[in-house]
Amino acid sequence: MLGHSHATSGALAWVCLATTVPPALLDVQLEPRDVIVGAAVCAGAALLPDLDHHDSTVANFLGPPSELAARIVGWAAGGHRRGTHSFLFVALAGAAALLGESLWGRPFVLGVVFAMLALALQGLRLCPPGPGLRAWGSIALQAGIGTWVVARYLPGVPGWLPYAVALGCLAHIAGDCLTDRGCPLFWPSRRRYALPIIDSTGNNVETMVLVPAMTVATVLVFWVTTVAPVGVAPQAPPTEPQAPPKPTSTVEAGDPVR
Repeated sequence: MLGHSHATSGALAWVCLATTVPPALLDVQLEPRDVIVGAAVCAGAALLPDLDHHDSTVANFLGPPSELAARIVGWAAGGHRRGTHSFLFVALAGAAALLGESLWGRPFVLGVVFAMLALALQGLRLCPPGPGLRAWGSIALQAGIGTWVVARYLPGVPGWLPYAVALGCLAHIAGDCLTDRGCPLFWPSRRRYALPIIDSTGNNVETMVLVPAMTVATVLVFWVTTVAPVGVAPQAPPTEPQAPPKPTSTVEAGDPVR
């Protein structure tokens, strides 16, 4: 699948799960800002598995530093669509986010937000084309502004960050399993698993059906589960009917007592 397909699938996966799972299992409702920022983080994380090839589009999202990181990741993963396209990578990505959040707190969170925003911008092609300074400079500027906004309006250390990173990676792998090449889900086992609905990357089914459908679904689910309930005023709990007061009699001075 193409980068914008992965990013869209990550945002959709987060909006669907973040608005249903916490209320059902933990009796906790995420704030709208958490759902929005989490969707952006998950969209960026949905491109992380493709950092296993230094010539991929997302490998150049921040210029030479990200290209060097992609070479290292590709070497460790054994090549493209191998280690980073497995359940093991999903677990490692989530664990790394959890460990970093525990050790370094808010600075780590903002660093992850910046990187995931940059990845999402590259995947959604919200930047000038090409791998040059003009492209990744624009990405760095936009991601920096976005991170500054998050730093102002998202206080503390969100506990959902590791889940958003892991879910994004999982959404990427699920999307690639829809192609004929599949993914080695249980790497280092080389056996690949696939449900080939997309016969070739970037075909009409992907670009004209899946991506528009996922985009509409993301907005619709967010509206129904997060925006619309906020505008509904909570109803006051019913009050029990009170018994009428008992009649009282008073005796004034001078009145005969009967």
